Amino acid sequence: MTLLSAPQPLNSVYDAALLDLDGVVYIGPRAVPAAPEAVDKARAAGMKVAFVTNNAARTPARTAERLTGMGVAAAPEDVVTSAEAAARLVADRFPAGSPVLAVGDTGLRLALRRRGLRPVSVAAERPVAVVQGYSPRLTYDLMVQGALAVAAGALFVATNNDTTAPLEHGIQPGNGAAARVIAHATGREPVVAGKPARPLHEEGVLRTGAVNPLVVGDRLDTDIEGATARGAASMLVLSGVTTPLEAVCARPEHRPSYLAWDLAGINQTHPEVAVTAPGTATCAGWTAAAGDTLALTGDGDRLDGLRAVCAAAWSVFPDTAPPQAHAARALARLEGPRT
Repeated sequence: MTLLSAPQPLNSVYDAALLDLDGVVYIGPRAVPAAPEAVDKARAAGMKVAFVTNNAARTPARTAERLTGMGVAAAPEDVVTSAEAAARLVADRFPAGSPVLAVGDTGLRLALRRRGLRPVSVAAERPVAVVQGYSPRLTYDLMVQGALAVAAGALFVATNNDTTAPLEHGIQPGNGAAARVIAHATGREPVVAGKPARPLHEEGVLRTGAVNPLVVGDRLDTDIEGATARGAASMLVLSGVTTPLEAVCARPEHRPSYLAWDLAGINQTHPEVAVTAPGTATCAGWTAAAGDTLALTGDGDRLDGLRAVCAAAWSVFPDTAPPQAHAARALARLEGPRT
């Protein structure tokens, strides 16, 4: 696998963009500088845009309001949450009106109601399923009720399996960590709805009516792996948590189709990256060649240099993650302000 080229802007190649939020559209309380214009330009070109998030606590309306306040035009129907994907997963298996124990927040309960299910909070209601989603107000009592219901035979669903959540005070336990309480207590593993599992991106495809979607994210193990699992093209942006070194050293399932500095990449062309021999790749004015380590020669846009390094490393290590030491020397040439 190597990076794809696009002689036309991606907004004309793909009919919908499924955008992760944190690190792609915003970072904390502020929009990524390129994001508002990028979303507007993509839509003007005819590309549908959906904001796809593993966060199950916020309602789509609240998320849309937050985005609009940052200058990113969004309506509630543009927001696709892991709570909605989980609710569809349950609704596809059980009849309308079925009781579902919601171990989570308002966003989860509303998503279940919109699918015609009846959220409950105690195992005595005999729920057909237990759905657990992130909530900063999650109580031990509610987890106990969830465990009792799962032990009695209820389907166990987790909106997402992220073990950590980056919050304003630092890295905190995420929904995946909390779900381990019920899993360990019952010996039952949850069905996961959020990225990198397929249901969340499938919900985005259904929402947009996409035939040829592009998944855009800043995380290799959720956004890009989720795209790979679905067989969709993906664009990794470097405005979030993933570093250039991590991109080069990605495992096969974490390798994106395209690289971009930020969300503006959905409205840009992407150059050809040619693997001329195993371990040698060129992109624009750059050539990356593998010996004991990767060496990079040439000049030009640093992103093109990174593209060449990725392609060379991936060709040498097609089935495993390249060692970081193998790529560090080449990437040292690309340090400094982006061009």
